[in-house]
Amino acid sequence: MKNLDDLLSEGVRGRRVLVRADLNVPLDGDTITDDGRVRASLPTVAKLTAAGAQVVLTAHLGRPKGEPDPQFSLAPVARRLGELLGSEVALAGDLVGESAKATVNGLIDGGVALLENVRFDSRETSKDDAERESLAADLAALVGEGAAFVSDGFGVVHRKQASVYDVAKKLPAYAGGLVLAEVEVLRTLTGDAKRPYAVVLGGSKVSDKLGVIKALLPKVDKLLIGGGMAYTFLAAQGHGVGSSLLQEDQIANTKALLADNADKIVLPVDVVVADRFAADAESKTVNADAIEDGWMGLDIGPRSTELFAEVLRGAGTVFWNGPAGVFEFPAFAEGTRGIAQSIVDSESFSVVGGGDSAAAVRTLGLPEDGFSHISTGGGASLEYLEGKQLPGVQVLEGDA
Repeated sequence: MKNLDDLLSEGVRGRRVLVRADLNVPLDGDTITDDGRVRASLPTVAKLTAAGAQVVLTAHLGRPKGEPDPQFSLAPVARRLGELLGSEVALAGDLVGESAKATVNGLIDGGVALLENVRFDSRETSKDDAERESLAADLAALVGEGAAFVSDGFGVVHRKQASVYDVAKKLPAYAGGLVLAEVEVLRTLTGDAKRPYAVVLGGSKVSDKLGVIKALLPKVDKLLIGGGMAYTFLAAQGHGVGSSLLQEDQIANTKALLADNADKIVLPVDVVVADRFAADAESKTVNADAIEDGWMGLDIGPRSTELFAEVLRGAGTVFWNGPAGVFEFPAFAEGTRGIAQSIVDSESFSVVGGGDSAAAVRTLGLPEDGFSHISTGGGASLEYLEGKQLPGVQVLEGDA
């Protein structure tokens, strides 16, 4: 697929470049609590502005219902992006309306504008091809003749959406540096990965990860299970899990996985339980087969952390998706911290996938450069590893 370097070699000074970025950051009011995705978008934007392009960014934030909603405005993102770039980022008051037109027409070479949340327009996520194509046509008209499109939001390339997929058919399309790097990393994980190959999966639901578990098990040497999903596996072994998160409809699936892969799947041997879901809850560490009624598991225990760490320190390749516990509560963060630190301490090719895992790295103060790659797209990463086609990548490769 054509990439950002190809576009730069063609020359972009004075040209408008529409960039689909992933700026879906967590907010507390209008304060960004983790700006990792904003910072990840900087290299592509900076290369384009340095080359004299007029950069028009489009992105989404949260899940608005196809109409403007002030709580999902990209205003905080525009401010933070401007701080990081060292120059103002103009925010349009709409997506393709009069404000957007005025904002884009006011751009100078090397300038950056951010269109308002693309999901304020219901056509963005429509299942109707004609509706999506209509929005794509409006976006293409906004940037005008001679413009180009750069896809740099890896976190959305698994979605067939107007600003990701359809617009790539309306304008000359190129993969941004972030998308290109993500695809190369994932190809390594699905190809000839250095062994031993260990995968750590956390998060809440087995159902969300079942497909990728089945796809990865034939390829990996060890699959370590933590997070809320671990309790469904423990229940499949016949253990009581108290008030812990449990998907009873997945017990049969987890039993089958355990029966067929007993030598690969590693489960917690102890857990940190709490009497309620709260940062100041009463807590204690118990064996994984001794969770009492009324108690819920919120983290893996110290023996489990060391068990996981032993596997990870000796691995040649590691993929980690999902925290081991409720790392946002200090009392239940040690399992996640231990996993992350053991990956940092290893000499493996290590990939962190998923927003929660990436946020944990930053929240717990671990060095980001201690990992080979921190992905910006958890869902897209998992679907790629599961073997699914990613529409936003296919269209760049000319296969859509």
